This record gives sequence, structure tokens and C-alpha cells, in this order.
Amino acid sequence: MKILAATLALIALTGCAAGGDIRQPIPTQRIAAPQAAQRLVVVLPGRADDLIALQRSGIAAAIQSAWPDADVILAALTMPYYRAGDAPQRLHREILQPARAQGYRAVWLAGASMGGMGTLLYDSTYPGELAGLVLFAPYLGDDALLREIRDAGGVAHWQAGPPQPINADTWQRELWRHVQTWTSQPAQAQRVWLTYGDKDRLRDTMPLLEAALPPAQVLHREGGHAWSVWSPAAADVFRAIYLRDAAKP
Repeated sequence: MKILAATLALIALTGCAAGGDIRQPIPTQRIAAPQAAQRLVVVLPGRADDLIALQRSGIAAAIQSAWPDADVILAALTMPYYRAGDAPQRLHREILQPARAQGYRAVWLAGASMGGMGTLLYDSTYPGELAGLVLFAPYLGDDALLREIRDAGGVAHWQAGPPQPINADTWQRELWRHVQTWTSQPAQAQRVWLTYGDKDRLRDTMPLLEAALPPAQVLHREGGHAWSVWSPAAADVFRAIYLRDAAKP
């Protein structure tokens, strides 16, 4: 299945894209939990980020400040992997499937910008496998489709048309078809958290996604499209998840 073969032309983000050798496994770094590990959070990068940028972002420390029982894997799923057309499958085969075999009680996926798009694509390709998703200002597609969804009155009212195999021409529509399922399946929406800054260059697209989520699971912050916003927000998100789960009978 060829997913995102034309992503470089479709993602209208500024700045250069990080490279990578797709003949090699996805580069990763595991940051062990300060306590006995019960959970795993895998983090995907933005378009310009490589593994070093993820390491410097502070995201692992932010997650573990709220979840000291969580291992964190930084996974440099960069643009070349998406352009090859099998990024979700490689993420599953090389990272998430082996991790699941290690016996974590919950596996979460988090992604920033392009990585948020990748997180959504993974969840649509492997529905029900993730305990939850955390999206930092995800890239959600081009203007034409977003305008179509707005004109329909939002994702709950949008007519996606017949399901199609995912490829370079259909992935955006199929991604939004997956998001639409959250509007009729509240339990699925409860797994998803979103955060972005008030000066983020993608901020105008976020309300379309917010409409499919519980309001308490959307965190607005000051700032732009950067880890300096997302990493502190991650600590708040994972702390809120901890408190919510602790309150359950």
C-alpha cells in the first residue's frame, strides 16, 4: 500500500525536511522509565526534526515528569520514510509490534506537526491498537479538503464518499474519515489529546479536529509551532491523563 508518495508536495510547511536512509531501520532512542516501566510512549518528529532534535526537545523528560512509569521511545520517522509509502507499516513492524510483545499495559503514540499526521495515519491503519494518541499541532491536509469539511459544517456532517484504498491521492480523505468515527464513538475520542499554541501557523485548522474531541482534552497554549510549546504542554497532557485515570472507580 503506497501511502503519502507525494507528501513532500502536499505538506505546506516552511523549513527543510530532515533526511534519513530508508534502507536502514527507523532510528530510535529509548529513554528508560525512572520507575518500573508499565507504559510506553513513542514520539514522532516534525518535518525538520531528526533524532538529535527529538533528544534536545525535552519531550521525554516532560512525559516522564508526569508518568515516571513510562518508557519513552524517540522514533525518527522522517520525511523519506513517508515518501517511501509505508511509514505506518514500518512503524508497526519495527517499533510498536516488538514493544507490545514486551508486555506494556498501555502503548501511546505522540507526534508533532508531520508526526501528528503520522500518529493519525497509524491509528487509522491499525485501529484499536493504541491506548491513546497525543497530537501536537498536527498537519491535517491541504486547504481544499479542509475547506470542504468546513463548508459541510464540520467533520460530523461531512460526506466522505465511499471508502478507498489509501494512496497519495486518497490519504487525506481517509485520515479524516477516521477522525469522523470519533464523533459517533465517544470512547474512541476519549483516547485522543490535542495541544497547540495560539501563534501556531497551523492553528486555523485545529478547530476542525477539536470538534471531534472532548473539550477537556484540548489544551491551548501560548506560542508558535515549536517544541518550546509542545514539550511543556506534554507534561500537562500526561498529568491530566494520570489524574483522569486515577479518578476512575
